[in-house]
Amino acid sequence: MEELMEQTRQLIDKLEAESRLAREEWIALLEGRSPDAAEYLFEKARKWQHKYYGNKVYTRGLIEFTNYCKNDCKYCGIRRSNRNAQRYRLTREEIMECCRTGYELGFRTFVLQGGEDGAFSQKELEELVGGIKKAYPDCAITLSVGERSHESYLGLFQAGADRYLLRHETADEEHYRKLHPPELSLEHRKKCLYDLKKIGYQTGTGFMVGSPGQTSAQLAEDMMFIRELEPHMAGIGPFVPHHDTPFAGESAGTLELTLFLIGLLRVMMPKLLLPATTALGTIDPKGREKGILAGANVVMPNLSPTSVRKKYELYDNKICTGDEAAECRACLNRRMEQIGYKLVVDRGDYKEES
Repeated sequence: MEELMEQTRQLIDKLEAESRLAREEWIALLEGRSPDAAEYLFEKARKWQHKYYGNKVYTRGLIEFTNYCKNDCKYCGIRRSNRNAQRYRLTREEIMECCRTGYELGFRTFVLQGGEDGAFSQKELEELVGGIKKAYPDCAITLSVGERSHESYLGLFQAGADRYLLRHETADEEHYRKLHPPELSLEHRKKCLYDLKKIGYQTGTGFMVGSPGQTSAQLAEDMMFIRELEPHMAGIGPFVPHHDTPFAGESAGTLELTLFLIGLLRVMMPKLLLPATTALGTIDPKGREKGILAGANVVMPNLSPTSVRKKYELYDNKICTGDEAAECRACLNRRMEQIGYKLVVDRGDYKEES
């Protein structure tokens, strides 16, 4: 046992020193983890977190503006074949009202997230982004609307979008096919991510922890892909099943492994913007606090109208679906203060400087 612990510590030290590991080393590190190893890792993660970000936690105001989606991903509650989903689209006026509320509460980043919904044309999305930017020029706009063409991404960037979130979900080809419909491919998803970086977006990717069939070798692929891509943001959260999907009967990912991976990401790439996700708070009442203490530095309270929050159901038992935006922010502020951190009024950009 002592020998395994020592080997795990050495791998954590190597990751800290070299910012990368070989596939076999990743597998050994993940399979050799223990509560003692996790605490050793989290201390290092907090050291780097504080070096670049202090005790600041950045807030992103999440606006889930449509739950229509043309895709049929097997893990997602808003997949196109879920006939029980209550579909909605927010109007431009409703979205602008969410931004107004958020701005008054101190949000300086708005995240427009939705399914891949063809009802919003390129022109409409560009006008929406431009309208938000004009009204709130000191704010960052993050988009999370899936796979699009290089031309579409470029147009949205030129309209004023600053960041883009596109989780790769798994970097293993075989596993990707198990989770997604045949018309989606890992190759195309990766191409989109490289397009986004080339255009100039602060680019975010990420993956599910504990998705059906996932192995340590596949998680090693995820970590190596993130190292190769060098994104500005990485959102990882536990897989949580949804009752109207093919994975309804599968087990959720664990808090323990998700936190360990957050810590590893912080040590591997110390400047990353790392959210403590809503899914973490869903599987554990203190999940987001534990995420911050493992190395995360971003939270994403919901600014969507309460009338639609329950309808944007990617997985079961999502938290904060009934809270007003002000309640969400005040609650998170208290939670962060209790663990020695503070929510800040800041765009919360990636730290380019050393």
